Amino acid sequence: MSGFRLDGIAVVIPCYRVGRAVLDVIARIGPEVARIYCVDDACPDRTADLVEREAKDPRVVVIRHAANGGVGAAVVTGYKAAMADGMRVIVKVDGDGQMDPALLPAFVGPILRGEADYTKGNRFYDPDGLKGMPPVRLVGNAALSLLTKASSGYWTVFDPTNGYTAVHAAVLDLVPLDRLARRYFFESDMLFRLNLARAVVLDVPMKAVYGSERSNLDPLRVAPEFLRRNLANLAKRIVYGYLLRDFNAASLALLAGLPLTLFGLVYGALTWAASAAANALTPAGKVMIAALPIIVGAQLLLTFFGFDMAAVPQRPIHPRLVEMKAALKRG
Repeated sequence: MSGFRLDGIAVVIPCYRVGRAVLDVIARIGPEVARIYCVDDACPDRTADLVEREAKDPRVVVIRHAANGGVGAAVVTGYKAAMADGMRVIVKVDGDGQMDPALLPAFVGPILRGEADYTKGNRFYDPDGLKGMPPVRLVGNAALSLLTKASSGYWTVFDPTNGYTAVHAAVLDLVPLDRLARRYFFESDMLFRLNLARAVVLDVPMKAVYGSERSNLDPLRVAPEFLRRNLANLAKRIVYGYLLRDFNAASLALLAGLPLTLFGLVYGALTWAASAAANALTPAGKVMIAALPIIVGAQLLLTFFGFDMAAVPQRPIHPRLVEMKAALKRG
């Protein structure tokens, strides 16, 4: 990682039931990193004590939560500490050893080169690397990726629950950290907030690594919450982006397409039900009254989503944010 300043890169490790694996993670973090924040999220195994006792790396800073807040809360605590210490790029890795610290240059490089504001891992690039992924996670990640693409507006990224990430500190200044989801929806919620800030997000290929440990994430238990939160974020993103901040052809297509489609579906369903109850054929005219709004409305909705997919942020914002901050300091 030649040329990277040692005073600018930090790693945040949320710690909850990771055992001694966190010590190996710390040991494998390269010299390009200036500070390592281990956030003990009220772990019953006393991970903070373990790290303080056995991790001899002077870069390590141990932070304790008095009560368990979830992985998102732990990451936010690490983010705030790193920003307070003047770090430029903040990487988040898990403490269970599933994320290889050797990949740090691949995550940090695009940000320091001004190509991205936020990078995240993607375990789906190499099909051969997915052989060790449990089927329930494979299917669940595919479904969540589609939902998160729509809710966040980042149609070109995948594997939204991947927690191996890096972000420029200047971009975090635009993210309401205290309003982010605190538990497993954290990564998806972060993408939604980044899109509101128009930050550029880049996927970084990585291999899926699964050992004998049991994940704290129960797909069946969190599925309803993920669905509800993604739909809520989709609605908020559309209102913010196409009705409040801007109003364009895509806004018109959505405002016309949605009610037309809903009218056609509801009218068609009611007409079919009435005809079925009367044991009679539905008149052709009524069929057309239902079909035409659906056809036109669906076409308008496709136009909207085509515009939305083309509107994925392409120009990183952190270079301008850093320049503006420097200009303000100069007075």
